[in-house]
Amino acid sequence: MPVKTFGALAASTLALACATPALAQDAGTVQLKGFVTGVLPDGEITDVRIDNIPLPAGSQVRATDSVVPTIALEYFLSPNFSLETICCVTPHDVRGTGALAGAELVDNAIILPATVTAKLHLPLDGGIKPYVGAGPTYWFIFGEDVGAAAAALGATSVDLSDEFGFVLQGGVDIALNDRGLGLSLDAKRYFIDTTATFRAGGATALQTEHRLDPWVLSGGLTYRF
Repeated sequence: MPVKTFGALAASTLALACATPALAQDAGTVQLKGFVTGVLPDGEITDVRIDNIPLPAGSQVRATDSVVPTIALEYFLSPNFSLETICCVTPHDVRGTGALAGAELVDNAIILPATVTAKLHLPLDGGIKPYVGAGPTYWFIFGEDVGAAAAALGATSVDLSDEFGFVLQGGVDIALNDRGLGLSLDAKRYFIDTTATFRAGGATALQTEHRLDPWVLSGGLTYRF
């Protein structure tokens, strides 16, 4: 989901929400959110630890974007404070840029971003409830395969390391009726790295550090109960 599209959707839904009922979450309220989510990672190389290939000067990479369905579950500790977790997996490839432009390096890396955020809600008139949040995350990365270009250089396996990171969050919930149905727009910025290790047989041929730091943009429906 491009950033411009997300911004336009946010503006239009806010404009339509002025006459909607109030959105009230008491302590103990649970809110379930179903989203369409765009995951927009970076993936650039920040450090080369081992290079037995060697890489051409000016080599760089990026991770591909992904659009997936996601679910968020939120529990309100008080009317204005909640804890939220998300459930999703996102597939990504790693492609070369610069001197490696067009090279297929890693195929079908699956990310499971185990994330919990603490959120502060700021209710406004008209059922509009913006929020900010932050919290820890741990990324499980699995299923990655050697891309065609890396295989041509002799790589037989690749591993992207699981890592801890941090996330900042902002968004808005908008009530559609007084029976718990609403709209939600959410933006997260993750701060997390990974180490890519390419092996040829049993030997490490290349090991690089990568900055992922994705924007994760979501929009969808909510139901509180």
